[in-house]
Amino acid sequence: MDGDMLKIGKYTFKSRLIIGTGKYPDFATMKESAEVSGAEIITVAVRRIDFNAKENLLSYINQDKFTLLPNTAGCYTAEDAVNTLRLAREIDVFKTDLVKLEVIGDSKTLYPDNEELIKAARILVKEGFTVMPYMMDDPVLAKKLEDIGCPVVMPLASPIGSGLGIRNPYNIKIIKETVSVPVIVDAGVGTASDACKTMELGADGILINTAIAGAGNPVGMAVAMKNAVEAGRLAYLSGRIPMKLYAQASTQMEGIVF
Repeated sequence: MDGDMLKIGKYTFKSRLIIGTGKYPDFATMKESAEVSGAEIITVAVRRIDFNAKENLLSYINQDKFTLLPNTAGCYTAEDAVNTLRLAREIDVFKTDLVKLEVIGDSKTLYPDNEELIKAARILVKEGFTVMPYMMDDPVLAKKLEDIGCPVVMPLASPIGSGLGIRNPYNIKIIKETVSVPVIVDAGVGTASDACKTMELGADGILINTAIAGAGNPVGMAVAMKNAVEAGRLAYLSGRIPMKLYAQASTQMEGIVF
């Protein structure tokens, strides 16, 4: 699998696991979890960083090892999201065009606002950003985002932080068939088996935050997610056997003389 790389626009990564930085019990745990996860991309909510503090979560991220992915968590309009990422691009610690776009439409479910998402994505792509949009598991929306110029789409598996796993695996499969860009499943993964099943469906990657940060042992769960993503990817590439209603003998008996 050495040559099996994740390509997002002009960027290339070995790891197919992206991790978040929120909800950890402390910065030290976040740092250790990131280190053992094997991830190369760490997403950071720009609006939730206290840049005036003597110490913040950015102090715990080795930027020589990880690519920082600024995101627009907490934004409810296209205008807020666009302005947040414009600001991030000007901050020395980021200085990147690779961004995760979230435009929330409902505070209870944290489902994205499709109309505002498309509006923001169109502006950001024109301004030269490499946009990774968090979206509903909607094949039509995925195609529209690809046509706008997004080099990846990020459908949710289930609501953010729910841990419900993939509620509609068929939509993920349809999205994979609909777009030619990578499909990274974002939100809803609860444990390692969810991650493995997601990758077995053909997802190109997974973004995980709460399932690791909120685990009883975040560091241990980070290792589990790393292994699950790798195992699921390898199983997908290897090709599973078809499911059958009845048994089929492992040892072929035809032509054997007793």
